Amino acid sequence: MPKIDVNEKLFFDLAGRTYGAEELELVLQGAKAELDGWDANSGVSPEERTIKIELNDTNRPDLWSTAGIARQLRTLAGAPVPSYPFFSREGDSRPASRRVVVDPSVLGVRPYMAAFVISGKPVTDSMLRDAIQTQEKLCWNYGRKRASVSMGIYRTALIQWPVHYKAVPPASVRFVPLQMTEPLNLEEILDKHPKGQEFGFINRGKKLHPLLTDSRGNVLSYPPIINSADIGAVQVGDTDLLVELTGTDLPSVTLSASIVACDFADAGYSIEPVAVDYPEPIEFGRTVVFPYYFQKPVSVDSGRVGRLLGRSLSPAAVSEALARMGVRSEIHGQFVTVFPPEYRNDFLHPVDIIEDVMIGVGMSGFEPERPKDFTIGRLTPVETLSRKAKAILIGMGYQEMVYNYLGSRRDYVERMNVSGEGVLRIANPMTENFEYVRPSILPSLLNSESVSGKAVYPHRIFEAGKVAFKDESANYGAVTRTFLGFLSAHGEANYNEAASLVAALLYYLGAEYSVEDCEDPRFIPGRQARILRNGAGVGVFGEVHPQVLENWGITVPCAAGELDLEAYS
Repeated sequence: MPKIDVNEKLFFDLAGRTYGAEELELVLQGAKAELDGWDANSGVSPEERTIKIELNDTNRPDLWSTAGIARQLRTLAGAPVPSYPFFSREGDSRPASRRVVVDPSVLGVRPYMAAFVISGKPVTDSMLRDAIQTQEKLCWNYGRKRASVSMGIYRTALIQWPVHYKAVPPASVRFVPLQMTEPLNLEEILDKHPKGQEFGFINRGKKLHPLLTDSRGNVLSYPPIINSADIGAVQVGDTDLLVELTGTDLPSVTLSASIVACDFADAGYSIEPVAVDYPEPIEFGRTVVFPYYFQKPVSVDSGRVGRLLGRSLSPAAVSEALARMGVRSEIHGQFVTVFPPEYRNDFLHPVDIIEDVMIGVGMSGFEPERPKDFTIGRLTPVETLSRKAKAILIGMGYQEMVYNYLGSRRDYVERMNVSGEGVLRIANPMTENFEYVRPSILPSLLNSESVSGKAVYPHRIFEAGKVAFKDESANYGAVTRTFLGFLSAHGEANYNEAASLVAALLYYLGAEYSVEDCEDPRFIPGRQARILRNGAGVGVFGEVHPQVLENWGITVPCAAGELDLEAYS
């Protein structure tokens, strides 16, 4: 879980009041956070003291900053829902004197950008430190180590507008990066600069790399690696700063920009818009003025709120509780329509609204109840079988893995050489990397193998976990099953190895089976087989197709397979 360090004076100034340790520990529960440390009795001034806070919710990146936590505490204490009039919305024609021009060359590399300018007063040491921390937390956690979101801050006094965002051959441009005094080209930055060594995996091997310059050709930064040593070297006392974010997922980039803009606005800075001109229309239009509000309203029945929380709440009470969470809402009969704050995009379902209502009401507002039913828990048959299968595979030299159940179309469909028919797509995903529910365990295993080329061979891994796929005969049009997947990677991995493993596994499980030829595009033709139970297909194994291995960047043969454990439970 994310942990942040907040400057005591800045935090209490933004929160509107001071707190003692016990009181702070209590109110932080409203932000799903807890006090991790505080040098309150160190003898130094509040300007130099640090409060350490641990966040227990990864769905709220807006809380990963001093301003974000303080905002939550203010509204919980009864402060009005904050307003941010500088946001543009769909259909707005709000002008922006500053522009960023996105070149077509960057669309296939790192296509999205958001930007705005902060002004009004010099940046203080505590605010600059907090901005850097916010940048690190957003880009490392929410931005997947800068792969999907990265951020840079620059001195606008040195910028000749408009700014240009483009892609260039990595050896064609040289500039002096931060923390260095000699100019390097982009390839040299990846090899020699500490940030290039840390984040070079994002751009390495690509023919074109992203670059941010002003209209005179002066380099602002090499996203998402490092800023330039002059325009990108922000210092305490600077004013009129450009904040830009680039990435591969438009909602994530836009939301991250909104979070940072709201944080600076809460600290008393003015937010000035920047127009980003795309070479072709994107989801928000061809020219987007940032910060941009893109969230959609969500409605919930107040009766459903009461049923889930176990306490009857009127629509007015629901709206009041949401206001304490900083959320605007409107009442329409029994329904409450929620308008997500500019800095939040986590209302994916009415249940998310109900969670905010619960926190807004406060846990003390709910009477404890004793359980009415007495039950004795036990393992389900498929879980018992799964544990036995795990023990067998571990005994055969395989290492257990645990994976996410959500992923991207690229991993689950395109890299696997399958059509994608029957794969479940989430209607409102947070990012493209968590857009699909996995229909098979094999992509997860291949993903592990793709980053394990330097480990000593052989590699033998497995997982027993859930998969899901469409099924018109099911009540909801989809089914979830427990599968067991395995993969062996080494120079001699072949069909016989996979067949032997399946035979041994099912023998020790006491399960009968037969096999037949099949044509699964994930495996080599003639070196694969379908597992049958009572004439029905319950699994597959074989040698992984060379095209699939190439798609994953795997350079050794792999034998793999998977089995529907529920067919035997």
